[in-house]
Amino acid sequence: MAIIITDECINCGACEPECPNTAIYEGAQDWKYKEGTSLTGNVILPNGKKVNADESQEPVSDEIYFIVADKCTECKGFHDEPQCAAVCPVDCCVPDENNVETEEELLAKQNFMHKD
Repeated sequence: MAIIITDECINCGACEPECPNTAIYEGAQDWKYKEGTSLTGNVILPNGKKVNADESQEPVSDEIYFIVADKCTECKGFHDEPQCAAVCPVDCCVPDENNVETEEELLAKQNFMHKD
């Protein structure tokens, strides 16, 4: 399952540099699938969604930091625990019950995004 940032976020930014997938962005910031990954051009994500990794995407939130669920692997393949949650001073980085994925799915997503 992906991690989400709740509205208790104080916009401190501690989480953003910790994400190995560049899945965390400041509120109102456009983002791209290619940022922090090896994805380029037209791709089909492991969940079947077709995207252009080079195109800017709309922010998930205009007010607080947000996590792009399609890029979040809960740090699987990099760390033993989600780094955003480990550094958050107000504990607002929590599991997203609406995006449940197995460890195998998260590792496959990590491998897909970081092909050599």
